[in-house]
Amino acid sequence: MESKHSWEDLRKEARYLENEIDAKLVSYSKMGANATFTTNVSSDSDTAPLLSCERMSDSISEEIENLLKKLVKVNDDMSEITTGNPTLSGPGVIHTIQRHREILQDYSQEFRKTQNNLRSRKEREELLQGVKKEIDSSKNALNRRLDLYTKEHNHLKSSERMVDDQIAIAIDTKENLVTQRAAFKKIQSRINDLTTRFPAINNLLQKINLKKKKDSIILGIIMGVCTFLLILYVFH
Repeated sequence: MESKHSWEDLRKEARYLENEIDAKLVSYSKMGANATFTTNVSSDSDTAPLLSCERMSDSISEEIENLLKKLVKVNDDMSEITTGNPTLSGPGVIHTIQRHREILQDYSQEFRKTQNNLRSRKEREELLQGVKKEIDSSKNALNRRLDLYTKEHNHLKSSERMVDDQIAIAIDTKENLVTQRAAFKKIQSRINDLTTRFPAINNLLQKINLKKKKDSIILGIIMGVCTFLLILYVFH
């Protein structure tokens, strides 16, 4: 009776562990389908839930592994307790042990599959995140270059406007000089017309100029004679 009672206890524990593993695997699979391991932001408040999700995934994985280890131990104990016990060596007992081992194998395979899927998804998201960061970095570099090109373009346009202003000033100055030159030519032409019309005035002007030259010559001679007499007086 003691052996049979131990057998029943082991069966109950096996069923309990199988139910626990099944529930954990359901949660683990849902987490694998909905979990996100990367983020597009750098704020600690935003990354905290993601880190918590990853920790929960690792925690459930560890719990399932411990439950699987316990179930392996229970299955081994069930096989061991039937050894040398005629009352526990019938086809029903053997089928029960085989069934529990099949369930253990199915749960182990499902757990490893989900675990690998989670790992692959995490690696893929990390890779995509790395690629996105590179793309964002390239975009930022391109935006910086575009900003530099825009500033250079604005600088060139400003320089072009300054050159246009200087050219406009030069054109206005040239037009003013041409206007003044035309005015001077017009005045000179009028003076020439006056001298042509009034030759007496022209002759008078020439005589005045000639008299000025003569006065200058006489004044120069007088100043020279006076200077010469003064020198003689000083050295006499």
